[in-house]
Amino acid sequence: MIDLHDFRQRPEAYQAACEKKRIKFDVQAFLQLDEKVRILQQNEESLRAEQNSANKQIKSLNGDEKQKLLDQMKSISTTLKEVSAEHKNLKEDWEKQKLFIPSIPLDKVPDGKDDSENVEIRRHGDIPNFNFTPKDHVELGKSLDLFDIERGVKIAGARNYFLKGDGARLQDAVMMLAKDLLYKRGYTLFDVPHIVKWDAMMGTSYFPGGEDQAYHLDERDPDFYLIGTSEVSVTSYRSDEIIPREELPLRYAGYSPCYRREAGTYGKDTHGLYRIHQFYKVEQVIVCEADESISAKMHTELLENAEEAVKLLELPYRVVDVCSGDMGQGQVYKNDIEVWMPSRESYGETHSCSSFHDFQARRLKMRYKDDSGKTVYCHTLNNTCVASPRILIPLLEVHQRSDGSVKIPKALQGYMGGQELLVPKIKV
Repeated sequence: MIDLHDFRQRPEAYQAACEKKRIKFDVQAFLQLDEKVRILQQNEESLRAEQNSANKQIKSLNGDEKQKLLDQMKSISTTLKEVSAEHKNLKEDWEKQKLFIPSIPLDKVPDGKDDSENVEIRRHGDIPNFNFTPKDHVELGKSLDLFDIERGVKIAGARNYFLKGDGARLQDAVMMLAKDLLYKRGYTLFDVPHIVKWDAMMGTSYFPGGEDQAYHLDERDPDFYLIGTSEVSVTSYRSDEIIPREELPLRYAGYSPCYRREAGTYGKDTHGLYRIHQFYKVEQVIVCEADESISAKMHTELLENAEEAVKLLELPYRVVDVCSGDMGQGQVYKNDIEVWMPSRESYGETHSCSSFHDFQARRLKMRYKDDSGKTVYCHTLNNTCVASPRILIPLLEVHQRSDGSVKIPKALQGYMGGQELLVPKIKV
């Protein structure tokens, strides 16, 4: 949620933000609604003050004067009911609409319509040059007996799968690598609620607008949803609190299964494990002071953590500046990490590092007191550390060998009992 005082002072900046982010929102219409709500609130307060004053006066009056005041009170009461009803109706609309106002992207965010206009800022690692015909991760998964997509679809529908044997072990190893990396860097690890209330989804700016991507529990639990990322649970952890300043920054790492409906992606990325309904993720979250320089340092830290995880997996990757049209409503700056995926002959997005400034904190009422004792909204940031099984795509494809085996990166071998190779079990 944005600072409404700032919105009223410079609506043109928010109109520009809507245009840059390709978000449809009528700034002028909301300004008019906002003005009406404020006038009605003032009128309602004024009428209540008149009513209270008359109630006090009536006790000391008699005869015609008392009757005259009673008539005035009746008129005030009638007008108050009308004004109050109109104020209530418009306020409800106002409360809903204000949640759709986007944050203003930082000046350094490149302008663009979608992910095709994101800007590469650096690369790391060499793209593999195979001297044999490489297999894609689905073929490798079958020959190495790591996962079973057909049976996953049979019992759970499209975009579902089983990981098994070394596939399940490999995923666990990747998750443990990420958790250990963050633990050693001072992050508090969380195993989080997978079912959250609407307020948590709204507070982290997934709602309103993202309801079609979330799994909603049935009418017996109308206010509960399955999380699409542990960001929702972890960022909401200190909601409705004034956090002691000496505790900041808070460095959290949440581990959870994640559930996404992937609505609107019919026919897109249907092959293999790239776009699925359930996956596991270690998510980084930082809550810090409302200082842009501190926030920028925290963003760099989150990005470096994720890059280190990818380096430990010995995978080539690139970092991009996400353009305005590919950013979410609340994000002010965003980087993606994209890892090379041979079967796609391109880099595929595996991490999203986002800065929100105080957008989420305002919704979550997450605050601290500054040096002057003033209550200030925190800044929040988040980034994937690793998500699986998507990361298994490059892990298998990049590290495959001509004999059909796959080399296990050295950093993972300790989590797999010293195992160095995944060896074919089934001929494809």
